Amino acid sequence: MQAIKKRSWKTRLEAKEKRLEKMKAITSGRIIPTSKIVEALETLILPGDRVVLEGNNQKQASFLSKALAQVDPKKLFDLHMIISSISRPEHLEIFESGIAKKVDFSYAGPQSLRMAQMLEDGKLTMGEIHTYVELYGRLFIDLTPSVALVAADKADAAGNLYTGPNTEETPTLVEAAAFRDGIVIAQVNELVDELPRVDIPGSWIDFVVVADKPYQLEPLFTRDPRHITDIQVLQAMMILRGIYEKHQVQSLNHGVGYNTAAVELLLPTYGEKLGLKGKICKHWALNPHPTLIPAIESGWVESVHCFGGEVGMEKYVASRRDVFFTGRDGSLRSNRTLCQLAGQYAVDLFIGSSLQIDAAGNSSTVTRGRLAGFGGAPNMGHDPGGRRHSSDAWLDMKISDDPLARGKKLVVQVVETFQNGNKPVFVESLDALDVKNDAGLATAPVMIYGEDVTHIVTEEGIAYLYKANSMEERRQAIAAIAGVTPIGLEADVRKTDKLRREGLIALPEDLGIRRTDAKRSLLAAKNVEELVEWSDGLYEPPAKFRSW
Repeated sequence: MQAIKKRSWKTRLEAKEKRLEKMKAITSGRIIPTSKIVEALETLILPGDRVVLEGNNQKQASFLSKALAQVDPKKLFDLHMIISSISRPEHLEIFESGIAKKVDFSYAGPQSLRMAQMLEDGKLTMGEIHTYVELYGRLFIDLTPSVALVAADKADAAGNLYTGPNTEETPTLVEAAAFRDGIVIAQVNELVDELPRVDIPGSWIDFVVVADKPYQLEPLFTRDPRHITDIQVLQAMMILRGIYEKHQVQSLNHGVGYNTAAVELLLPTYGEKLGLKGKICKHWALNPHPTLIPAIESGWVESVHCFGGEVGMEKYVASRRDVFFTGRDGSLRSNRTLCQLAGQYAVDLFIGSSLQIDAAGNSSTVTRGRLAGFGGAPNMGHDPGGRRHSSDAWLDMKISDDPLARGKKLVVQVVETFQNGNKPVFVESLDALDVKNDAGLATAPVMIYGEDVTHIVTEEGIAYLYKANSMEERRQAIAAIAGVTPIGLEADVRKTDKLRREGLIALPEDLGIRRTDAKRSLLAAKNVEELVEWSDGLYEPPAKFRSW
């Protein structure tokens, strides 16, 4: 019998050990000297590697991304980058110089125009546009990284990390690399002898480097109430009366925007008038929006689990332990992966906005010449088939007497019929179809499919799409609240009246709302200064939001 040649079952570990051996010329321990980070990256990363770079809504591994952009393209090239949020200039500079070649991502808002142009110019190759949970999931299946570059607040000499309020996606990225014999490098703001708490154990971390400046952190979820309009107040009144009250929504996620900020600020005023406290909006999957402060202080909110933190909200969150998920040190413990899953499976309702909606209710933020992606909205903005627990709101979406019928998650799109620049939101065909062809994607980058949308809210009224018995009836309901857009002009007055009688659409007056009552005076706080007052001085807004 011929002898079977023995194979090694630890080739990945052996390859990692070779890389680590080369690092002994740079450092004798875990700590990489700040001045030698570029040399370290050239030593640890190999051409063609799959590299996951932390770049998310709330924190950027900015020191490491800048260092990666400074490596020698002759030594390091053709990298396959995985970046959940492409938001810094050097994220794309590494493609222009040839250091990186292919990218998989979720969102590219600040760099979306440049990214679309680079794709057209052949400067980068597209993998896929993912939802956040989808991208994180693939890290453990077919996009496992060779190297992970992440950010944390503090580290100790053993490599243990403290991520503070903005834990975000760090544990997920680290685990995907650390337990598949990848290399993990963490930039930190400082080295300390003792951490407030250990968020990621040092045994998962290969190297730590102290950044030359703290990682980038932006107040992305702060909305100044001064900019909320009367139209947005009207929409918020309709949402509270025609959706939250009607369906008894107790657990929910709000997308970031002025329209949902208006809802949060109406809870202590209009919501109180409707007698809804204790009946709706009790449990949230949400970043710590400053505009939620009045509702928290008024006793509306029982719990908030966060994707990440928010600049200036640290003291307030630490002082409201009954509401937020905090550690023994008092700081927030956020986790984007877990919060996305909570927003997908555990809440009754998702409400967000879009740049375009077609006649069938399909929507996308990917428009012509702008490769923005869509982040986590598709995770939370769909009806998860795996849900098995029930709630009043979920069961209220049942439209069949079939004994096997189940409920449905409420997925709400709230938009004004026209964007800035007089661009209609309701269109015959989504730009995403053109982007599909231009980018060579296998499928069109639709953010939320019409079949998942249960309600659309505009300044004209609410379309209760879950009640539609046919695609034609669905289209009529959308047209009825689409204003003077191309879709709205197709509305038929007689059909609209019939839809109102049958409850497929509701105008403000059908909900007992007078348009003239929709004024900014209803907001519990009309500017950031008043939010600070509501917080008893605990909210410390960034300078750009201070007007006093």
